[in-house]
Amino acid sequence: MSDRNPLLSRRRLLLVLGAVLTILVAVNVANKFGPPGTGLVAGPLVALLLIVLARRAGLSWHDLGLSRRTLIPGLRYALGAVAVVAVVYAIGAAIPLTRPAFQDVRHHLHLGAALLTALVVVPLGTVLLEEVAFRGVLLGLVNRHRGAAWASIVSSVLFGLWHILPSLRLAEANQAIGGALGTDTTGQVLAVVAAVAFTAVAGLLLCELRRRSGSLIAAAALHWATNGLGLLMTAALATLIGT
Repeated sequence: MSDRNPLLSRRRLLLVLGAVLTILVAVNVANKFGPPGTGLVAGPLVALLLIVLARRAGLSWHDLGLSRRTLIPGLRYALGAVAVVAVVYAIGAAIPLTRPAFQDVRHHLHLGAALLTALVVVPLGTVLLEEVAFRGVLLGLVNRHRGAAWASIVSSVLFGLWHILPSLRLAEANQAIGGALGTDTTGQVLAVVAAVAFTAVAGLLLCELRRRSGSLIAAAALHWATNGLGLLMTAALATLIGT
């Protein structure tokens, strides 16, 4: 439903957006500087809070990508997305030229720890909150008031900015990025800029998948596959190289 008074509609949008962004900034800082496991606890709780806030602001389950009517199409897109990422990662890991992209010291884990991280920490501590926030609440809010194009752009730009703090040491942690950009201050700044730009573009892809499927499940599956399968591939390569 939309307000008859355009000023009221704009004011509601700004108020809710302001509340959502304030919550996300607080969570982002807590994830970066808080105790280990902060995201695993805060992610589901904040995701639920954002859904409640969006519903009270007038968004429907369909606006949030959580409608039962789009569940089956969402699952179909989800399975296809995971399969595509798995194939791309397998090819990338098999080719010596692209293999360094998987050599990230942040993910040099034993198999058990890698499985726990990929199957529990990533979906609950990362994917759930980010998909609800960016492809659910923010996309739904802006789409309701400004249309699909603006919704995708705003959501994706904010998704890129969300990754500033997590990418501060990216050049040091990832061999391929560090080798290409350097690990000095300039290289670290370029790595952050590249990470923000890349994740913003990835956000556009996730928004389009969400739009086509009508379901948040499809975007969440692609998001998980990109992170979770990448982590498992990195851990597997580290184990093989170590032996």
